Amino acid sequence: MSGPVTTYRAGMAAGAGAVLLTVLVTGCGTGDGDSKAGRSAAAGTAVRPAATGCPSGASRPLPGDFPPSLPVPGKATVTSVEHRTGRRLIVTTVVHQGFRSVLSFLQRELPKAHYTLKDGEVEQDDAESDFTSSTVEGRWALRTMPDCPGTVSLTYLTAPRH
Repeated sequence: MSGPVTTYRAGMAAGAGAVLLTVLVTGCGTGDGDSKAGRSAAAGTAVRPAATGCPSGASRPLPGDFPPSLPVPGKATVTSVEHRTGRRLIVTTVVHQGFRSVLSFLQRELPKAHYTLKDGEVEQDDAESDFTSSTVEGRWALRTMPDCPGTVSLTYLTAPRH
């Protein structure tokens, strides 16, 4: 695969990075933030898994400290928001589009919004990449959802750039 995300097979370092990302992303708890006009749905509505494992309900709002220039797919449903120490923010979404479509969106739209992608990998059912801009650094992780065909989980971990 060509583009800003380099394809390679997971070695020891990649495996350790995936474990670290999983620990950072899954965490224990969620927090609510202020909504941004035009970037959120009904506030305060929890998104619960449907009987099939697919999320149902309205999207949670993107928090006020989510980077306004960071592209989010239009069919994304925000399922959790977590604030961590060091002004780190974890936003987990479910995107009602296929894996390759969302991957192409991220590889195309982040650079257009002046984010540099680096240290990424793409495998059959998951992909991830670090990103930076002049004000933000972070990582996105994309995973297929076997219990919800045609849908992927997209998680953003962001922090202010020092």
